[in-house]
Amino acid sequence: MKALTIIPTYNECENIQRLLEILLSQNPDLEVLIVDDNSPDGTAAIVQEMMSSQNRIHLLQRAGKMGLGSAYVTGFKYALEHGFEFIMEMDADFSHNPNDVPRLLEAIQSNDLVIGSRYCNGVNIVNWPIKRLLISYFASKYVRIITKMPIKDPTGGFKCFRRRVLESIDLDKILSDGYAFQIEMNFRAWLKGFRIQEIPIVFTERINGVSKMSRHIVWEAAWMVWHLQIRKLLGLLH
Repeated sequence: MKALTIIPTYNECENIQRLLEILLSQNPDLEVLIVDDNSPDGTAAIVQEMMSSQNRIHLLQRAGKMGLGSAYVTGFKYALEHGFEFIMEMDADFSHNPNDVPRLLEAIQSNDLVIGSRYCNGVNIVNWPIKRLLISYFASKYVRIITKMPIKDPTGGFKCFRRRVLESIDLDKILSDGYAFQIEMNFRAWLKGFRIQEIPIVFTERINGVSKMSRHIVWEAAWMVWHLQIRKLLGLLH
């Protein structure tokens, strides 16, 4: 098993060292790729220092903030070029529990896409304001209604792909970002008939650093579901 966890970062110096230490302790075959968007707080420097004594850590540095979606696409291409079979997404801020990584890797053995789901077993979110929780919960229902995808947490960003899923998608045609990016990747995998499983996780709001959430990200996701469904109906999405 050759597995890679992709973690986009921007100003995550308070979290990145501890996160990497925990991740690398989970599985001796697991490697980690940090895609850093020129964090001014020195996140990349911390990663570089750890790389000097740990060859399972990799770093791609970009010129500036280019968006979550493009960071993952960059990471996906790296994973495919370097022969990884299982490719995982996760946040750098501990909202995704690194101790859940072995569960995703176990589930991907019999699936093509595994999603760490906040909503497949009730609502499992800690420390979110009720307004944000309601927006997220009903946004997930909205996505299911419009796209018809049988996924309870279509905007979740803690997931694992089997290599063949990413190989089947033209990554250069992925234009969305943020929540919309997660929806689009799920939608494309679902349309192609890949086996998708959701496993329950507990999502915890970040303790350190600043959330990257914005109104633009929410509106992009709301528009993207219609865009995807219309392209599907017109036979333009494969």
